[in-house]
Amino acid sequence: MASLRDIKTRITSTQKTKQITKAMHMVSASKLSKAEDFAKAFDPYSNKIKEVVTSIAGSGQDAEHPMLQKREVKKTAYFVITSDRGLAGPFNSGILRDVYRTIHEKHQSKDEYAVIAVGKMASNFFKKRNMPILNEITGLSDQPNFADIKDLTSETVQLFIDGEIDELIICYNHFISAITQEVTSKKLLPLTELANESSNSTSAYEYEPNQQEILNVLLPQYAESLIFGALLDSKASEHASRMTAMKSATDNADDLIDDLSLQYNRARQAAITQEITEIVGGAAALE
Repeated sequence: MASLRDIKTRITSTQKTKQITKAMHMVSASKLSKAEDFAKAFDPYSNKIKEVVTSIAGSGQDAEHPMLQKREVKKTAYFVITSDRGLAGPFNSGILRDVYRTIHEKHQSKDEYAVIAVGKMASNFFKKRNMPILNEITGLSDQPNFADIKDLTSETVQLFIDGEIDELIICYNHFISAITQEVTSKKLLPLTELANESSNSTSAYEYEPNQQEILNVLLPQYAESLIFGALLDSKASEHASRMTAMKSATDNADDLIDDLSLQYNRARQAAITQEITEIVGGAAALE
């Protein structure tokens, strides 16, 4: 059995750990609230630009763009969004495991795919496995601005326009609620569904100078907005997952402290009983 000092040391260290995890839970809860507000504030812009683009693409006019045309897929790019830090439960492991399995199921060689990594976790994961990385970015803030990733998004979209990649799949954790996040993979480019999608807008648009030039400007911006929206969604999921993980860690610390306190009391009672027995035995020997 462990000594009283050892048990007391474990109780003290567990209590300190509990204080840290409780503080991290509170911080993540605060960040989650801000991330949700930030994501909701971005929705109107994303919805409006989609409405305009859909109106042009589905108008039946001759407006065309490479981003709307499906072509033979010779190379697929995976845009993978993770965090820079751990202690977020299954947030990173779930998405990385899903992407890794998908790549090995769909591709026979490294020439058929490449990765665009957001976050240190994704970057380190794919580098350790010698998987091709087209681009990467780390050190994003908890509430990122579009300016933080504008270069990355524009370069990614340009890769498709230039024909260096034929398909772009974005992989991230979709925020459903504070306790539920879903690993999501969806095709971002080409935007073939826009041409077949009918606009529900009741607004009538007049385009100057013409639809084609408006489409040339808006389509890349729309694709970039989809990437940024997924990043905001992922950030909300990260804070929610970390909050849940820290809550579980705090609860586990409470359970461990209770168990250790019970062990400590039993060990102390045994020590007291042993001392009383020795005193009684010594007194009896003197009689």
